[in-house]
Amino acid sequence: MDEQPEALVPESDIKDEPGPEEEEGEDSVDAKPDRSQRISIFSSTQQKKAEEPDKPPQTNDNVRIVTPAFQYKMNYGKVGRCIIINNKNFNEVTGMSARNGTDIDARDLLRCFKGLGFDVNVYNNKSCEEMEALLHSVAQQDHNDSACFACIFLSHGEEGLIYGTDGAMPIKVLTTLFRGDKCRSLVGKPKLFFIQACRGCEFDDGLEADAGPANETLETDANPRHKIPVEADFLFAYSTVPGYYSWRNPGRGSWFVQALCNVLNEYGKELEVMQILTRVNYLVATQFESYSDDPQFNKKKQIPCVVSMLTKELYFKPC
Repeated sequence: MDEQPEALVPESDIKDEPGPEEEEGEDSVDAKPDRSQRISIFSSTQQKKAEEPDKPPQTNDNVRIVTPAFQYKMNYGKVGRCIIINNKNFNEVTGMSARNGTDIDARDLLRCFKGLGFDVNVYNNKSCEEMEALLHSVAQQDHNDSACFACIFLSHGEEGLIYGTDGAMPIKVLTTLFRGDKCRSLVGKPKLFFIQACRGCEFDDGLEADAGPANETLETDANPRHKIPVEADFLFAYSTVPGYYSWRNPGRGSWFVQALCNVLNEYGKELEVMQILTRVNYLVATQFESYSDDPQFNKKKQIPCVVSMLTKELYFKPC
């Protein structure tokens, strides 16, 4: 299973190098119970289309036609806030082990989202009550001059639950704070949640198979003069699919977060967010695999999961 409002952690306070307890070693799962003693390294096996109706399609298949009406407006005063909750240490009563390696994730995410223009704050080791109070405070702030909002949870988890330092709580309690009827200044703007946490206790054994054909989807635009659903314009990027473990390496960080930072650093201001997350899926699926002398834990795989209620394309650059 895979972090409090007053504690702001500047970039300089996040460790650039893993400490003694975070030397690269066995992979861990962000789940309960902790199986770190049984799971061995290694993580890496190696390192709409929306066409204008009056114009003919492009002959170059690599050309992506972008229609401004289908893009979220990004030319606000600020890109927006990014909140990182980094829960590493947990109360003994929870039975949860320390998430060694999570500080590497928090450090890399801070740098990555700052590079995209976000105003980033990192909060470490928050209880359930503190997480809710923090995000309630953020949701009540004025986001009128912001283009979007992002929140990242780094913690233990179960399906539908995220752990504070003192126990688990429903993820929906935290994300609901930003619904259109509760956070008016973010209505019609993308609200992004990235969740590095386990969602169950199943392992993915993987399968030898050829890749299938790619599918294209076309999303419709929302007219701002009409009613829009209160659940619209959310995107949830989970580190794994429902029911499965999520992997983390004490010396390298989690598979999902490291792949996310890798793609954002290279393509964050070029590709649309779903293209970005598709590439993240590819990296996690193809470049990471567990190894163990115990066949039960050997050669396990992971695939992230994206749930999108976005109504337009999202590019982290002015349109």
